[in-house]
Amino acid sequence: MAAPETMEFQAETRQLLDLMVHSVYSNKDSFLRELISNSSDALDKLRIESLKDKDLDVDTGDLHITLDPTVDGDTRTLVVADNGIGMSRDEVVGLIGTLARSGTAELRRKLAEAKDAAASDALIGQFGIGFYSTFMVADKVTLLTRKAGETTGTKWESTGDGTYTIETVQDAPQGTSVTLLLKPADTDDHLHDYADPAELRRLVKRYSDFISWPIRMEVTVPAPPPAEGEEPGEPTIEWQTLNSGKALWARSRDEVSDEEYAEFYRHVSHAWDSPLEVVSVKAEGTFEYEALLFLPTQPPFDLFSVQQRGGIHLYVKRVFIMDDADLLPEYLRFVTGVVDAADLSLNVSREILQQDRQIRAIRRRLTKKIVGTVGELRASRPDDYATFWRGFGRVFKEGLVNDPDNREAILKASAFTSTHAPADAAAEALTSIAEYVGRMKSGQDAIYYMTGESQQQIRNSPHMEAFAAKGIEVLTLSDPVDEMWVDAVGEFDGHSFVSIAKGAVDLDAERSDEEKAAAAAEQEKQGEEFADLLAWLGQVLGEDVTEARLSSRLTDSAACLVGDAYSMSPQLEKLYRASGQPVPHMKRALELNPAHPLVAGLNKAVAAESERETLVPTAQLLYGLALLAEGGELKDPAAFAKTLADSLAAGLD
Repeated sequence: MAAPETMEFQAETRQLLDLMVHSVYSNKDSFLRELISNSSDALDKLRIESLKDKDLDVDTGDLHITLDPTVDGDTRTLVVADNGIGMSRDEVVGLIGTLARSGTAELRRKLAEAKDAAASDALIGQFGIGFYSTFMVADKVTLLTRKAGETTGTKWESTGDGTYTIETVQDAPQGTSVTLLLKPADTDDHLHDYADPAELRRLVKRYSDFISWPIRMEVTVPAPPPAEGEEPGEPTIEWQTLNSGKALWARSRDEVSDEEYAEFYRHVSHAWDSPLEVVSVKAEGTFEYEALLFLPTQPPFDLFSVQQRGGIHLYVKRVFIMDDADLLPEYLRFVTGVVDAADLSLNVSREILQQDRQIRAIRRRLTKKIVGTVGELRASRPDDYATFWRGFGRVFKEGLVNDPDNREAILKASAFTSTHAPADAAAEALTSIAEYVGRMKSGQDAIYYMTGESQQQIRNSPHMEAFAAKGIEVLTLSDPVDEMWVDAVGEFDGHSFVSIAKGAVDLDAERSDEEKAAAAAEQEKQGEEFADLLAWLGQVLGEDVTEARLSSRLTDSAACLVGDAYSMSPQLEKLYRASGQPVPHMKRALELNPAHPLVAGLNKAVAAESERETLVPTAQLLYGLALLAEGGELKDPAAFAKTLADSLAAGLD
């Protein structure tokens, strides 16, 4: 047999172990829940693998989890074991020797920002690192495992010092056991004795009572009192099941406490926060199924990862089939929970799921239920809704693009920021589209919006000036998905969505016919006055603009860029380029504010035809300033900076 091999942890994993060994987390009890959850997953996987592979040589007659605490003088150990699927040597190195999902740097940053211990606790589960929490309570961790169907096992051991040993062993039982050499029970930062059977019983009841597999521990049972004249009997040792194993989704709401729901949520989601909302579904009739779903409080760090998958566990008649079942659309990927169907085959595969009409019916029903729950949350608990929207609004709005069947309900359940709220409250003040429509000015027909990279950029945009002056509300949409859904939705209650940065905008709907006629006459007069300037700018800036024209949307700024009604916005251009898709240079109109001193002065200078060549840099600066004001990117920043510096120097001369 080869000697144990010493290996170093991945760099990110070493940082993580340092966090755990010197942890500031307050709830160290949760390590046991993490180990039991891992064992439960291993038993689930063995059951389904045995159904798929009839030739797999495994015994599934008594699948279970055991706890074995031992005290020998000052040495205290705890063994958590299962006879589940087990792991191969490569899986041990891949899943435990290295951090399976990147993000330790982000974890360390968030830990530094956490204001209290409770916030710190939530980060462990959020980053999917439950196994490493064992180092909060143990000086040494030993893992012994053998994968079902293999003849040799693997032993892994570490003290959390940055290295671990791994070796192949011959006599490992099927499944996995984790042996913890526990830290002393009387240290300042350690409140409980994890080698005490009574303490373990309490923790299992609190955190893992709902686990469907039996969790067993050997206990000493005193002999019954002897009859008169008989010798006292000897105590016996027997296995005791610590958990009830009752399926929470099969119990009524009044039979389950909030804490039980919270612990079950943490089990299925591998998170450490509490659920924001519990959603129960029970369908009877043609397709019978039960579902217990949860809206999280905190988003996982990989919510926007391309590899992130949903968290719905599929059961058939209480038998686990698969996790991450495709039972909800992608825009609801943050929802976790369990669906237990009555009439599906136990040997169902992901491919069959995609075609099964029962699954499609379940998917439709659950989707409508979750979308409806979000809408109810907004109406009944606005503070909780605000928490949900901050964490998951960007994802939820993807449904406005991808789910036309539920688009109307999604839009009604969504919320947005707008200029109705003061700038300093924009991040917290949310409005629905219906509320926006209810506040529309007399004569206003369109729902005005503007997209951008941030609230600050949108609110400071030149396009906002006339709307602010006239008190017309504008939706301020700063999420990337906003670029897509406004086009997909098109209108609400007969009112079209109109970008204030595209096309012509009529802000005089409330004026009388006489006032409109006077305004039109004034515009015609200005058009004649600035005709030479507009024509000259259209020629000088022809590579970048479709035309130069006077603006009715500017009050303070000199110029802005305006796209056609159906053109691509600058933000959407950036999104496509960031995804590697080639996008041609999009020309837009340059709108000028005739009342601005720069525009008025440039108009006079252009009128003197002999000076036009010297004015080309000023025209380029005018275009560049308009581009920067909307958050655009200059083609040649260095050339722009030089032109600006030269212009400033000439002004000083």
